[in-house]
Amino acid sequence: MRFIKGCKCVFFYIPKMKILVLNNIAKTGLDLLIKENFELTDEKNDAAGIVLRSYDLTDLNYSKQLKAIARAGAGTNNIDVNTCSEKGVVVFNTPGANANAVKEMVICSLILSKRDLVSGNKNLDSINVENKNDSELSSEIESLKKQYVGEEINGKMLGIVGLGAIGSMVAEQAMSLGMRVKAFDPGLTVDTALRLPSSLQRCNTLEEALQDADYVSLHLPLNENTKGLMNTGKLKAMKNNSVLINFSRGGIVKEEDLINVLDEGSLHKYVTDFPTKNLLKRLTLKKDVMIFPHLGASTKESEINCAEMACNQLSDFLKLGKIVNSVNYPNILSEKFSKHRIFITNKNEPGIISKIAESLAKNKINISEFVNKSRGTIACNIVDTDDEVDELIVSELEKIRGVTNARLCY
Repeated sequence: MRFIKGCKCVFFYIPKMKILVLNNIAKTGLDLLIKENFELTDEKNDAAGIVLRSYDLTDLNYSKQLKAIARAGAGTNNIDVNTCSEKGVVVFNTPGANANAVKEMVICSLILSKRDLVSGNKNLDSINVENKNDSELSSEIESLKKQYVGEEINGKMLGIVGLGAIGSMVAEQAMSLGMRVKAFDPGLTVDTALRLPSSLQRCNTLEEALQDADYVSLHLPLNENTKGLMNTGKLKAMKNNSVLINFSRGGIVKEEDLINVLDEGSLHKYVTDFPTKNLLKRLTLKKDVMIFPHLGASTKESEINCAEMACNQLSDFLKLGKIVNSVNYPNILSEKFSKHRIFITNKNEPGIISKIAESLAKNKINISEFVNKSRGTIACNIVDTDDEVDELIVSELEKIRGVTNARLCY
């Protein structure tokens, strides 16, 4: 709020909120932020929001200005989500935005894993075409075919672990190609279940999904529950000569156990999008790994979808306090009908809501609408009012024990 000398009017100066952009974010997404009157910055300490892809933020020094981080992608293991929650920083991701790109990569890998088309193509480079006619070349090429006799995926069994946006799309596409599909997902929602084809076999345990599957595809987030999930026991539960495909996160598969199982020869191939030193060394010596340089979501369409979704979510949150697709805070949606809106994050403890209401009442702020949502140990609130709210009132709210963040939405 500013007063002009000699003038009886009061006006509000609303500075542009600054957004720090890390990694290459599609221009269409950044244009959305600029259109909504945000300012792009290179300074971490000035940023109200951060947009990123795979940039490592785990050692970020959090400034008081930071309110939200938007990840243009599904995984958030490059962000310290727990610290964000403690400081009232909302973390967004973009589930489903890159689903089609990853789905196509998985389908491609299903085919390539037992039809060595890549090596077949490379071996053509070894043919000396000098002083040979087409007939001689054709005969030599035909002799190479014997090395690359593969297997079709039609009629084979695919086990899917995780039926989120990507897993469910893979299941549907694989069945359209003639595969039999079974899947395990302990967190399957009713809405997702209703969208799945009736011919999909639902499994009650992970082991059931692995058993008798010719191919297994992982579609899980990396967290404390899934880290090292595919260990020796799980890998040996898989069918002999089967293929394991991992386009989720490398840490879901325990690498030491994987290499031991590959050495034993029971697993035909491991296909992944997450190279490591040990896997790259094996790539030059064996044919039982297929590695891509993290290309699962690397399509123009996917990058645009992720960028636009991340930037829209960040904009809606910073301007209106709306939360959709947060990995640490609950969804909270409420149209703004009053002049002013306050957004508050807090620990999910008894008595905090009443203290917020008391503080506002003390400052003669009449509440038009109060929306509270909780998720585990944290909660967030939207307060709408037609009364004037200044930064001093917001500062008082932040001092309430248990409140982690409070701000005006503009």
